[in-house]
Amino acid sequence: MLYILDLLGVTIFAITGAITAGRKRMDILGVVVVATVTALGGGTCRDLVLGAPVFWVSNPLYIIVSTLAALATFVYVYFGKPPLNTLLVGDAFGLAIFTIIGCQKAIQTGTSILIILVMGIMTGVTGGMIRDVLCGEIPLILRREIYATASLSGGLIFVILSRLGFNESFVVIISVMTILTVRLVSLWRHLSLPVYKESSEKKS
Repeated sequence: MLYILDLLGVTIFAITGAITAGRKRMDILGVVVVATVTALGGGTCRDLVLGAPVFWVSNPLYIIVSTLAALATFVYVYFGKPPLNTLLVGDAFGLAIFTIIGCQKAIQTGTSILIILVMGIMTGVTGGMIRDVLCGEIPLILRREIYATASLSGGLIFVILSRLGFNESFVVIISVMTILTVRLVSLWRHLSLPVYKESSEKKS
């Protein structure tokens, strides 16, 4: 189940990367590069930090899937227009899936709960950060939106339920749905974390 979710996450993040690159009027090579980096960036950083074999080096299918997803998106957008919120909704799905994949990979190394959560968040947000930087956008994690907080909430539930011995499929579904719910509700209700302000700004 986790392997299928991993490939699904790669596909979704590749699509968001391709859409973002396309909106910046990049050519097909630029679209594929941004899409691939978006899809593989978070997992690559996670594996390097954990000292594990980089997942797409061990299994090149990930590169093939991300490339095909990018090319398919390029063709689709060329002939049509994606729905308005495709990028944000797709990013939420990718965030949810990759966070749980990251937590699971870290659990297998026998590391502490704190590192498990950090690896989950890193896997979920890094690809999108690289995508936004390459496309000249402020990364979602640095905006007022609830993003990393959603990742953290699902990661916590995943770790707690896993430690309590619940069925893996049940734990994965609940954790992914938690991240999705927190992220999508925050977008729908325009929720955000408190913003840093100087005292002079508050008075004005």
